[in-house]
Amino acid sequence: MAVSSFKFALIDSATGHQILHGLAEKLGDDDASITIKRENEKNRLELGKNNQHVDAIKVLVSTLQELGLDNNIGAIGHRVVHGGEMFTQSAVIDDDVITAIEAVSALAPLHNPANLIGIKAAQLAFPGIPQVAVFDTAFHQTMPEKAYMYAIDKDHYKEKGIRRYGFHGTSHFFVAQKAAEWLNKSFETTSVITVHLGNGCSVCAISDGKSVDTSMGMTPLEGLMMGTRSGDIDPGVIMYLMKRYKYDANQIDDFLNKQSGMLGLSQLSNDCRTLEDALNDADNEKRLAAQLTLEVYSYRVAKYIAGYTCALTHLDAVVFTGGIGENSNYIRDIVVKHLGLLGLTIDDCKNQQARFGQAGAINDPTSRTPVLVIPTNEEWVIAQDAAKLTKGVK
Repeated sequence: MAVSSFKFALIDSATGHQILHGLAEKLGDDDASITIKRENEKNRLELGKNNQHVDAIKVLVSTLQELGLDNNIGAIGHRVVHGGEMFTQSAVIDDDVITAIEAVSALAPLHNPANLIGIKAAQLAFPGIPQVAVFDTAFHQTMPEKAYMYAIDKDHYKEKGIRRYGFHGTSHFFVAQKAAEWLNKSFETTSVITVHLGNGCSVCAISDGKSVDTSMGMTPLEGLMMGTRSGDIDPGVIMYLMKRYKYDANQIDDFLNKQSGMLGLSQLSNDCRTLEDALNDADNEKRLAAQLTLEVYSYRVAKYIAGYTCALTHLDAVVFTGGIGENSNYIRDIVVKHLGLLGLTIDDCKNQQARFGQAGAINDPTSRTPVLVIPTNEEWVIAQDAAKLTKGVK
């Protein structure tokens, strides 16, 4: 069995408060475990040999029952990575929705099948509770053709579904909404560029509350440089490696998805924090490797931000989010310095203070446009959609 994991949380959909949350990891392996956190308590339980997703969910159900929380569950929301063109919004899960998710699984072979395993296990564990699929790609289905079409034989789009779909949709949607609130504007009149930086990274141009362009493509590999993913690369490189060095599809996949990005370029780590620490390393080679990696990373982010101004008629704010976007004042500083031509400037003190869940503006008063840091909360978006779509559903 393939080793996998899943996150979970019991959330008040009205407030976003996490009553309980945790992680089941290494499922399928002999040392699989589930960690459950509630307030100041943290429990880690071993799942034993020959375990499956359903075994982890049984432990979760048992814990909820012991704590008297099982009756609090009104709906269950599932993050599903790829919805293709079939889903422009979240959907209550039934047999037809499961069939449709299966039909687009070829577009996300590492993710959708795992998402379906989780859905089916949850259906067994929580019979009678309505369940909802929340798609990473749905928010981006408002992109115009000029943004999502590739310059290839159009039959490949019509027959094989090859186009740009985009991901991180729940994150971009959430922080754009919060930006509108901060700007004291309606979401439907707000235009921002949202910058989700973590191990996976993407930029999104949002015009009057709608996604009109985003950096990830048919898969999450396209776009920005990431933790272990290359992001944009000349397709000729792939052909060169296949013809000259006899790489097969699996080697290409590993090379671009697991051995590239920050990890590949630095040969030190895929973790931005480790690379920032290495900037002060006594080893000159490590220091220079980290410096180059962070410069390449930041420059590519800035290029996408600048490029996406052409998708908007006005720009209300640039918004940083995600693990790196929320916590690395170093990266934010470099990125914004590349954008001086757009009139963006940062207040060093505010930038340093905007860490570890602290939201707010980090620009100085001379900046032409606000620069915001807003912590994302994808779980709350999932909970809100699940509650909204299942209201009155039995």
